[in-house]
Amino acid sequence: MKKIIETKDAPAPIGPYSQAVLINNTLYTSGQIAINPLTAELNVSTIEIETKQVMDNIKAVLTAAEMNFDNVIKSSIFITNMDNFGAINSIYGSYFKEKIAPARETVEVAKLPKNVDVEISVIAMK
Repeated sequence: MKKIIETKDAPAPIGPYSQAVLINNTLYTSGQIAINPLTAELNVSTIEIETKQVMDNIKAVLTAAEMNFDNVIKSSIFITNMDNFGAINSIYGSYFKEKIAPARETVEVAKLPKNVDVEISVIAMK
């Protein structure tokens, strides 16, 4: 059964999609960018602040689905500049326990929504 996951603690979708979809015990999140859910403004003053906002948005969606970062089995990271990989990876990694970190890919892309520098989505299982 398909269940739509919604929370006011993460940014509202900016298009025809859901924040996340839960099917049985598997959660598929939409890509999160650094929109502050309280102000609806981008939080992109540094790549570290931007990445932290993205991860906090993912955390809010996971929480709404009664999950946490321990449940994440796969992450997809899209960045506009591979030179930012180290800073992004450092913030991203602080949300996971290294021994049970998810599978992941990191891909450099030409452009992301609202001209942000990082977008991350995850798949999680209960």
